[in-house]
Amino acid sequence: MFSYLSPEQRVRKDHPLRTIRAMADQALVNMSERFDAMYAKTGRPSIPPEKLLRAQLIQMLYSVRSERLLMEEIDYSVLFRWFVGMNLEEPVWDVTVFTKNRDRLLDGDVAREFLIEVVSQARDKNLTSDEHFTVDGTLIEAWAGLKSFQRKGEKNRPAEDPGNPSVDFHGETRSNDTHQSTTDPDALLARKGSGKEAKLSYNGNLLIENRNGLIVTTEVFQANGTAERDAALVMLEQIPGENRVTVGADKAYDTKDFVAECRNMNVTPQVAQNTKRAGGSAIDERTTRHAGYAISQRKRKRIEESFGWLKTIALMRKVRHRGIFKVGWVFTFAAAAYNLVRMRNLLASSVGAA
Repeated sequence: MFSYLSPEQRVRKDHPLRTIRAMADQALVNMSERFDAMYAKTGRPSIPPEKLLRAQLIQMLYSVRSERLLMEEIDYSVLFRWFVGMNLEEPVWDVTVFTKNRDRLLDGDVAREFLIEVVSQARDKNLTSDEHFTVDGTLIEAWAGLKSFQRKGEKNRPAEDPGNPSVDFHGETRSNDTHQSTTDPDALLARKGSGKEAKLSYNGNLLIENRNGLIVTTEVFQANGTAERDAALVMLEQIPGENRVTVGADKAYDTKDFVAECRNMNVTPQVAQNTKRAGGSAIDERTTRHAGYAISQRKRKRIEESFGWLKTIALMRKVRHRGIFKVGWVFTFAAAAYNLVRMRNLLASSVGAA
């Protein structure tokens, strides 16, 4: 195909992706030194990491379910080629080459640094709060079925149908102590609540700021029952500065240990009271009497918008990667993609209001 127009000329000037790509490019420029250190100067040329990450952004933003379909979409779409940085004649990558080069970025924890750069831009644009935060967690279904959840140390018997073996586990007591997934050993059996079905899952956690609901940091833990509170403390430790901050959360965080640890970290825990818990709530009138407590409880619901976007648009409801390291990388990168969309919308509304 021959065209007199470049992809830059074909994409309209007011397209939403233009603002997103400008912010992404600024973050990638700040990460250029890390990219230079990761790639050798000799040997077979690899895919530029900037193009790899832009392609990953396209996959998140447009809910492309697989890397193979992503390569096909980039091959056909002028808009996608422009966003990634390819001309119309440039051949698209083989899907195996793409995935192997992407996995190389896992070693450098590039997704977390990309999120940090995006959050830094938001802070420079005065879009974030540095005092008030919200934390919450959710279950992320693993890319493994219940048939793979088998007793530890037990040798697999030859199946009559290796592609889809028949497994009868009715009447068998299965737990994470005695069983493990042969497909994804890091995934644990967990349920969202009483009466819900148990699934092999991970625990994905977010820390957002309360001004505009932008994601500040993420953590993915094994779904072991205390992962949400453990991850929350890890994320709160990452908040820069020594000034006192507040954190809103739901009833699951209303435990004496969590509240006490927050106060030791100079964090005011404004969590919802769980009055039905044995021993009563760990939060008393010292916290609830302040007007900020009610505001924090109202603002904390905004974190559900982040989880909703990650699960429906970025397809994080059920991850297509195995291992807690890869799942954490993809979850963090999806959070950065959400921030770019959110920041674009905030900046567009501020321009319109002006």
